[in-house]
Amino acid sequence: MAPMALLIFSGALIADSLSPGPTVTALVARVLARGVRDVLPFLIAIWLGEAIWLSLGVAGLATLAATFQTVFQAIKWAGVAYLLYLAWRLFTRAHNVGGNVDAPLAGPGLTAFASGLSISLGNPKNMLFYLTLVPSLMDMTVVTTTGWLELVSTLVVTLATVDLCWTLLAARAKTFLQNSRTIRRINQISGGMMALAAAAIAVG
Repeated sequence: MAPMALLIFSGALIADSLSPGPTVTALVARVLARGVRDVLPFLIAIWLGEAIWLSLGVAGLATLAATFQTVFQAIKWAGVAYLLYLAWRLFTRAHNVGGNVDAPLAGPGLTAFASGLSISLGNPKNMLFYLTLVPSLMDMTVVTTTGWLELVSTLVVTLATVDLCWTLLAARAKTFLQNSRTIRRINQISGGMMALAAAAIAVG
């Protein structure tokens, strides 16, 4: 891939990732509710999901979404249901200060990974970006296997930079939260953000 093409692709990714869509909303809500603990499997799943959409775009499989519409709809609504469940758990969560609270966004790495993957694959914004916008940025018919690897590498580096910035900003805000009333408000805000992320995916 020409360096300029990769720069254009990276710039488009940055612009897309800086706009708080369902993925960013879910990430920030997770960090506010849970901290940075167990966030890496969640982020890896997000990046994997976007790499899958990119690969479909590169392979010229834009028709796949239409051909297997039922499968993609099932993934989408599974993500919506899971986000709504997390939103409900946040609203009903105990508001203890300090101590270990049963965080609704907690769980083993596989749970965080499954959550991130369902959000990434079920986000219509990702589908539209990689299956329509990316092919318009470059000629996908001439992308080789090496070019695909370069695009995926650019994607991971760019998304890691942006998403880790979002994570650090959310974690920094969390350090100011020291009383149960504030924690309660943050849980409610996080729950609301999760619900909004679910709504954004549902209407997309």
